[in-house]
Amino acid sequence: MLALRPNCECCDRDLPPASRDAVICSFECTFCADCAEGKLKGLCPNCGGELVRRPVRPEAKLVNNPVSTLRVFKAQGCLPKTAA
Repeated sequence: MLALRPNCECCDRDLPPASRDAVICSFECTFCADCAEGKLKGLCPNCGGELVRRPVRPEAKLVNNPVSTLRVFKAQGCLPKTAA
C-alpha cells in the first residue's frame, strides 16, 4: 500500500492525501507537481525514475488506512539526477 507521504521532498510543501499536485516515483519518493516539472524535469532525483501523479486514496479508506506522517525534506533542495 502506498505510504502517501505528507510533503514535497524538495520544497516541503504540504501534500494532503486528496492533493492532485503530488507525484511519486516507484520508490514512493514524493514531490509537488511544480518541483517535479520545473526543477526535476519529470525524473526522481533519488533514483532517476519517472515521476507520475500519486493516486488519491478515497476518504472513507483513510480511517483504516491512514497516510504516512513521515516528512522527508532535503534542506539543501533537490537537484536533478545526473548520469554517472
